Amino acid sequence: MQQQLKTEYQDKSGLELAKICARVALDAKAEDLIVLDVKGISSFTDYFVIMNGRSTRHVQGLAEAIEGEMRSKRIATSHAEGLQEGMWVLLDFNDVVVHIFYYEQRKFYDLEGLWHDAKPVNIDDLS
Repeated sequence: MQQQLKTEYQDKSGLELAKICARVALDAKAEDLIVLDVKGISSFTDYFVIMNGRSTRHVQGLAEAIEGEMRSKRIATSHAEGLQEGMWVLLDFNDVVVHIFYYEQRKFYDLEGLWHDAKPVNIDDLS
């Protein structure tokens, strides 16, 4: 898949891709966004980007915005789940897995608690 990426994105790290997802989500009014570094404690990805939406439609809109931005860079999801329901959408970009929750679902699943060993990433600099 790397050869399909636009040239300027071929060398982007997982962290840089996570920051792109976070920036797009924040532009679309995502709530309580965090990025967790799960390298070394996860066998399937390097970063989680976790956020809330205010409604199922907002959750779907966040997912569509992130997917659209990544697709414009020719970074396709290898797997996506939950878009129809809008309660918990998972977008798998290999090095980055994006979790978009309807806020009540986020409390129930408590990914931050399950992955408490993960290091939070400072997202203040989303350039």
